Amino acid sequence: QLQLVESGGGLVQPGGSLNLSCASTGFTLHWYAVGWFRQAPGKEREGVSCISTGNTGGESRISYADSVKGRFSISRDSAKNTVYLQINNLKSEDSGTYYCAAPPGLEPRCNLEPSEYSYWGQGTQVTVAS
Repeated sequence: QLQLVESGGGLVQPGGSLNLSCASTGFTLHWYAVGWFRQAPGKEREGVSCISTGNTGGESRISYADSVKGRFSISRDSAKNTVYLQINNLKSEDSGTYYCAAPPGLEPRCNLEPSEYSYWGQGTQVTVAS
């Protein structure tokens, strides 16, 4: 079964940066679209970014939520079986648990809807505070 493990969260000051990692065990993540989601206490889980499979034959298709455009950057390193989420200029509203997820099949495209994803990591905590 596909297993995902997130890492890289932490406590940072506003304006700081973090680089989150999503590593896969047991499956080649290259073949899967991957989404990054976050959930703050008392709020619904929301999609922040996703990247299409590494098998599109060209550049990966990437999507970002409007709230993170220009500050978040998703990338894939197929050699390391890992997807990254670089977060810059962190704001207090970025605080929450960040999850990566993969869909149930080898859909080439990605989207930011949590219900479209079946495989989830355990999450990594991001806290933005001065």
